[in-house]
Amino acid sequence: MSPHLRRRLEALRERREEVERLLADPAVAADPARFRTLSREFARLQPLADALAAEAQVRADLAAAQALRADPELRALAEAEIAAAQARLAALEAELLAQLVPQDARDDGGLYLEIRAGTGGDEAALFAGDLFRMYARYAEAQGWRVEVESAHPGEHGGYKEIIARIEGEGAYARLKYEAGTHRVQRVPATESQGRIHTSAATVAIIALEPDADTTISLNPADLKVDTFRASGAGGQHVNKTESAVRITHLPTGTVVEAQGERSQHANREQALRRMHALLVEAEREQRAAATAAERRQQVGSGDRSQRIRTWNFPQGRVTDHRVEGLTLYALPAILEGDLDPLITRLRQQAQAEALARLGEGG
Repeated sequence: MSPHLRRRLEALRERREEVERLLADPAVAADPARFRTLSREFARLQPLADALAAEAQVRADLAAAQALRADPELRALAEAEIAAAQARLAALEAELLAQLVPQDARDDGGLYLEIRAGTGGDEAALFAGDLFRMYARYAEAQGWRVEVESAHPGEHGGYKEIIARIEGEGAYARLKYEAGTHRVQRVPATESQGRIHTSAATVAIIALEPDADTTISLNPADLKVDTFRASGAGGQHVNKTESAVRITHLPTGTVVEAQGERSQHANREQALRRMHALLVEAEREQRAAATAAERRQQVGSGDRSQRIRTWNFPQGRVTDHRVEGLTLYALPAILEGDLDPLITRLRQQAQAEALARLGEGG
C-alpha cells in the first residue's frame, strides 16, 4: 500500500476517534439531527478501525514468528505462521482499501424507478413490463417496498412507461447500476415466421434522498399543475374523478405525473417529491459532466443513451457491456429477479476503478 493511501487510512481512523468523542458530548446528544448524522458516520468508520486494529495485531504476530526462525526446532512452525500472517495481511489490506472508496451518501436510501419503452413498438412495451416485473421481484426478495406512482400500459401488454417508488435500506446502492438502455433480442409472440426482433427500453434510477451537496428550491411560480382522470387499476374512482396530477417545471420542461393515490392532494405530494428528486439528479449530472474524466470513470452513470445491457432470449444470454467478459447464460433466472450475479460484478468493477483512481493520486 502506498504511503499516501496509508495516510488517508490514518486520517479516517483519527476521524472515527473524533466522532466517538463528539457522540459523548452532551451538547451533541441534545441535537437529534446531528447525533443521528454522527452515529451513521461512526458506524461507517467502525469497520475501518476494526480492520486497522486487526492489521496491527497480525503484524505483531508476523514479527514474533519471524523472530522464531533462528531456532532450528521451531523454524518449520515459524514458516507456517509467517505464511498464514502474510495471507491475512493481504486480505486485510484489500479490506482497508475498500474502506477508502468514497461512499455515495445516497446509497443507504431508496429510489424512483422509471422504465420507458424505446424503439420496437409493442415489443418494447412488453419488455418494459418484463423489466418492471424483474425489479419488483428483486425488491420483494430484499424486503423493500414498491409503490407504483404512474403507469401507462401498452396496447398489447407491458408498459409504455411505468414509474415506481422503491423504499428500503441500500436499495439505491444496488439498483443504481441498472440505469441506461436495455436492448432485447427475441422472437415476438406475434411473429409468425420466427424472426428475431430487436427492441429497447430505458431505465432511469433517481435517488429518493437529495444529494447532500445540492439544494433545489421549487418556486410555485415555476410549476404548471394539471389534473386529469387516472387510468388503470385502483377501483371505480380512477375514471370518475380528476385525481391524477401532472406537474411541469417550466424553466426546465421537466414533467412528472402521479395517479397511484385516490386523492388529488396525495398525488400532488407524490409528484412534487419526484420533481424535486429529478431536478436534484439533473443538477448532480450537470456537475459531473463538467469533468469529462469523472464521467468516463462512472459505472452506470445514468446516461439514458448508453446501451448497458443486451438480453438475448434465443441464447438465454445476458451481456452487460460495461464490464469486459460479463456474459451470463441465466436469462430466465435473472428475469425472475435473480439480479445479484450482475449487481455484484458491477459493484466490484466500480470499486476497482475507484481504487485505481485513488492509487493515481499518489
